Formats: sequence, structure tokens, C-alpha cells
Amino acid sequence: MSVKAKLFGTDGVRGKSNVHPMTAETALSLGQAIAHIFNRRDSGRHRIIIGKDTRLSGYLFEDALAAGICSMGVDVIQVGPMPTPGMAFLTADMRCNAGVMISASHNSYQDNGIKFFSSDGFKLPDELETRIEDLIDSGELAEHRADATMIGRAKRIDDVEGRYVVFLKKTFPADLALDGLRVVLDCANGAAYKVGPTVLEELGAEVVTQGVEPNGLNINEGCGSLYPEKLVERVREVRADIGIALDGDADRCVLVTHDGTVLDGDMVLAYCARDQQERGLLRGGAIVATVMSNMGLEKALDGLGVGLIRTQVGDRYVVEAMRAGGYNLGGEQSGHVIFLDHNTSGDGLITALQTLAIMRRSERTLAELTADFVRFPQVIVNVPVKEKKPIEGLSTFTKALERVEADLDGSGRVLIRYSGTEPKARIMVEGEDEDRVGGYAQDLADELQRALGGA
Repeated sequence: MSVKAKLFGTDGVRGKSNVHPMTAETALSLGQAIAHIFNRRDSGRHRIIIGKDTRLSGYLFEDALAAGICSMGVDVIQVGPMPTPGMAFLTADMRCNAGVMISASHNSYQDNGIKFFSSDGFKLPDELETRIEDLIDSGELAEHRADATMIGRAKRIDDVEGRYVVFLKKTFPADLALDGLRVVLDCANGAAYKVGPTVLEELGAEVVTQGVEPNGLNINEGCGSLYPEKLVERVREVRADIGIALDGDADRCVLVTHDGTVLDGDMVLAYCARDQQERGLLRGGAIVATVMSNMGLEKALDGLGVGLIRTQVGDRYVVEAMRAGGYNLGGEQSGHVIFLDHNTSGDGLITALQTLAIMRRSERTLAELTADFVRFPQVIVNVPVKEKKPIEGLSTFTKALERVEADLDGSGRVLIRYSGTEPKARIMVEGEDEDRVGGYAQDLADELQRALGGA
């Protein structure tokens, strides 16, 4: 097949199921490409592990990927529903040559996506994604199909959840337990609907669950990390100590205090940085976050004498900067938090477990841990676009942007970026006065729409 457009976005290939690029044909080609790349790296028999979340379309893409991989002479292990961070762990733990996760994360069931892991459990760098695109676009994969005697085999393993559960429990301090804690856990009807409750219960918590009845169509539907309102209600109703909301593939986590306050990734990073620094575990004297993280995080870290390294949006870029700089804590405002001492990617359940460990160790509630965090007003306006034209080429808009930045005069900031997964531009304005910030954001959004011809 010939694919002219770029396949990979911020986090793998993503789109509406059964519409290009998320079709069976593309999945088959992606399977062939990843198998070919990793099949050439060393001698001997190779195998690739495939997991998915709970979307109906997962069946379609799972088998198409497996067919493509087997056609290149590589074996396949299918493990069914598994969190994205669980797949990162299993890829390395089961000594596979690569791993594949089928998920569109926090998106609704109509969407799906495909992302890859190298044998060490880390997501692929840009250059390998580009190589995959080139292989598909050139049509050369047909030349590398396996001889009939060397076609790969596929097998399904249904008991790998236990490996991941044991791994998660080992990230929790052995001298602590969750006995006496009441936890509300919302699994978004997604990939963690089995492993999430199991881990918390085996560590001693009383677990009240919701979002644990996936039917293929209800993933992220009014539940999980994007919709914490029901979790807030349940936490108050059952008088829980904490609420934990995961997204569909469980790589992000949003937390709720006992009194119903919703916390985001910035607040989690702040108290985790403080805890690690106090215990002498924070490496590099800084943490890594993205350009979207609130100025309140910078202020909190300044008070600790801890630096903040910013990257472009996407947890993979956070991980790359962490590895390059020797940092062990990083994350995103959206709830992806990466503890490189424990896993190679954001892991919502590890985030929850580390939070619970801090609560137990400090004998403080989650509300007390975050009481001194001061958030700067931050307004984000999404602008639908037909074409993602370079911002710097829109002269009338850039002039408006310069005026806003001059008015803020160092007391705030503006960020303009195109979404990596949707046809939208995101305008973020942050500062000390919420009304002023909101006005700037809307003015810039209107100006951008005019500059793009009313798209």
C-alpha cells in the first residue's frame, strides 16, 4: 500500500476506527514494518507481544497486526486487555523484541490507536517511527515477507495479568500497607478494570469500584480521568480517604481528596518531588514536565530548590528528556506521571500507589499534602482548523500574540500549539488574573480563526 500522509502523531498512530489511517490494512502494514525492523536486529527466533484496551475495534486491529507480524516470520503473543504501562513492562519482562499496544487512551470507543515499544519497554524514537512510515510508503515490505516454512506463529496467553499485579505491588514499600484505607477506584471501563482493584485489595485497601464493566462501547464514557465528577460524588458518599480515576489505557491518573477536590498531574508532581527530595531520592536536582504545566508547579519547586525542565507535549518527550538528563521524576499536567525508578512510561496505578505510600509514610491526608500548592489561572481555548499552517507565517496573528505577551510583561505566558491527535489548535494563556487571562485567550482564538480563513 502507499501512504503519503504522516502516520504517527504525538503518541503513535491514532484515528477513527475503520477510517484511514486506523484501518485493518494499515494495521497489517504496521505489523509487517515493526516485525521487519526488529527481526533484523539480531539472529534467532523473534517474538512481538500485543495488548489492547477494551474497545470493540481492538479485535480488528489485534488480528490484523498479528497477521502482518507473522507474515514476516516473527511470532506473536496476544495478551488481551492490558494497561499501556503493563505492556511496557511485559515487553521487557517477557524478553520480547517489541511490544504493541492498541488503544486511543482517553478518547471515546469510536477511536483507536497503535503504539509500539522497543525491547527495553520504552516507546520508539522519532527516527524509528519515520523508518516505519518509509517502509510502508515505499512498498518494499513485500520483498521481505517470510518463506512459507518460516511464517510466524501466534498464541494467546491469558494469565499475564498476574505478572503485572506482582510488579505493581513490588513498587509499594514492603514495610507499608493500605489496611484501614477506603479507596474509590474508577477504571474508565478500560484496560485496568481487572488489575486495578486486585492490586489495591491485595495491599489491604477497602476498594469501592466504578467503571469496571466494559462492553466495548463504554470506555471513557462519562467516567475515568476525563470525567471525575462521579468519582467526587462517590468519594463523598462513601467517605473515602482518596479517589483514583484512570483513563482508558491506565497510563494517566487523576486523584480526588477526601473532601472532593480534584488534583491534576502538576499537584502530584509537586508533592512527589518534595517527598523524593526529602528522602534523598530525587536525581538531577530537577523534574521534567511539559510546556503545559502550570506556573504554580514552578513556584512550588522553587520553594524546594528543585528545577523544572520543560519539553513539548507528550509523555514520550518527557521520558526522553528524563533519560538524557538523568532525572527520575517527570510527567504531564494531564495526569501522566513517570517514575523511572519503577517503569518506563506513565503508569496510573504506580502514581496512585506512590501517592498512597506518601500518605501512609507522612500520616497526612491527600488534602494536607497539596494544601500549599497555589495554581495560576490557566485558560485553554481550542480552535478547529482545516489545515495546520505554520503559526509564524500568520503575520496578523503573530502581531496580536506579541501584544498579549507585552501586556503580560513576565507575569504570565502564552502557548500556541497544534494538537498532535486532533484537527485543532490549542491556545493557552496563563497569568495572575483569571478574567484578564480568559479575555486574552479568547481574543487570540478569534484572531487565529480569522488568520486561518475562518476554518
